[in-house]
Amino acid sequence: MLKITDLKCYYGRIQAVKGITLSVGPGEVVSLIGANGSGKSTVLQAVCGLLQRWEGTILFQGSSVKGLNPPEIVRRGISLVPEGRMIFAPLSVLDNLKLGAYSRSRKNPKSNFEEDLEKALTLFPVLRERINQPAGTLSGGEQQMLAVSRALMARPSMLLLDEPCMGLAPMMVNKILDTIALLKSRGMTILLVEQNARAALQIADRGYVLETGKMVYEGRAADLLADPAITNAYLGIAATPKMKPETAAASLGLTF
Repeated sequence: MLKITDLKCYYGRIQAVKGITLSVGPGEVVSLIGANGSGKSTVLQAVCGLLQRWEGTILFQGSSVKGLNPPEIVRRGISLVPEGRMIFAPLSVLDNLKLGAYSRSRKNPKSNFEEDLEKALTLFPVLRERINQPAGTLSGGEQQMLAVSRALMARPSMLLLDEPCMGLAPMMVNKILDTIALLKSRGMTILLVEQNARAALQIADRGYVLETGKMVYEGRAADLLADPAITNAYLGIAATPKMKPETAAASLGLTF
């Protein structure tokens, strides 16, 4: 479904990603792990159009995303759950979910919003209780649930998750990981960047390891978990810096 070949990414004169190649098949959960600053989040931002300066090839369902802006990529079927959640704090839970559906409802107002809303509230019942509450008053875990649900409101065929468990209490981490496993069981294709690398590999089919922008290991998740070199160097790594707030709207495919 997603095929990345010889990807190189730049921030000004700094080359953050140095020619990596990876793929994600339909229905797979693929984990991208590595130390802080290794380029994991940069890869996700290139895929969803938030990073414009990159070289190489990114194909989604056989078509290049080169030159497409974030709204176009969202409409093609890729949704990002950004690092730091990036919910719209003054807006209600319901309005945040409406924004998640914006990219498709703008063209088709009768796009089964109520059906998708019910699915989101069934996935995370606590959001039903908070539906009219300002999103900024939710707990961190509830905000992460909202961020995941908001991304799903776009009806993606592929979900990009950037540090979904960062800063959450252990009970809430388990809830988010269980939800990822549930989405996988329903056939959702997922590319996962997660600071809890051990947990990420336990629910993934395959994994790739980045180090200073280069791919250093790849393989079946079970094999990576069993590899002492991976275990000693990469499991239990720290979180990466937060995405800038101004990218939140773009990650949803919003245009104003």
